[in-house]
Amino acid sequence: MQEKYDIIGVAYNTTRKADPYLFNRLLHLLHPTQQGIYLDIGCGTGNYTSKFAEKGYQFVGIDPSSTMLEKAKKQNTSISWKMGKAENIELPNESIMGIVASLTLHHWKDLDQGFSELNRVLKPGGTIVIFTATPNQMKGYWLNYYFPKMLVDSMNQMPAYTAIKSCLKKNKLNIDHTENYSIQPDLQDLFLYSGKHNPKLYLNPKVRQGISSFSSLANAEEVEKGLKILKDDINSGTINTIIKKYENTDGDYLFITVKKS
Repeated sequence: MQEKYDIIGVAYNTTRKADPYLFNRLLHLLHPTQQGIYLDIGCGTGNYTSKFAEKGYQFVGIDPSSTMLEKAKKQNTSISWKMGKAENIELPNESIMGIVASLTLHHWKDLDQGFSELNRVLKPGGTIVIFTATPNQMKGYWLNYYFPKMLVDSMNQMPAYTAIKSCLKKNKLNIDHTENYSIQPDLQDLFLYSGKHNPKLYLNPKVRQGISSFSSLANAEEVEKGLKILKDDINSGTINTIIKKYENTDGDYLFITVKKS
């Protein structure tokens, strides 16, 4: 069976690069040591995994897409790259000091099983850093105005904070800290809401190709129609009014720091 990112991954690194700010937050929250082994679950092409390795940290990168992993291997040969999914991690019990799970929860088939596996491979006292968006946050994206069905599909796929918290607790993992993230104008990792301050990004087919909501969930007819309206609104300046209507203080994405007792 072909994985979603076997298709998306073909030109993925054209628009999806490790963002310096996001990497530094992941590094700060994970607080790794150079003695332990760490896991990047759903590592994709390994952009962030490779940044950790460049700083001397030992990482294993796991992803279900062979296309993504082939690109990852070309970036860094010192990292152990493995095919796999969160629900079935082929690593020994309590072998990992810490875990990064960035923009991956919504691709898991079974959130409970995924966290059960993370708990199994994580050492006592270990840390998991999750970077995700919640459906409530996504309701505040101005993309809803242009691509309503696509955003509903995306929100349905994205686990709610209460569901994440419940699954973590069930698997004896405790939320230690949460931190909202709002899109910065200089963001280098062009994921779903990366064009918050620069709507023209969405007119670029390469940018859309690297975003799973556009390339996998989207209704083609809606996207074509929405892009036409968006382009017209950018040219007329109407986009500024639309953006203002969606302003909120909920943050666009969320860091969740988790501890294993």
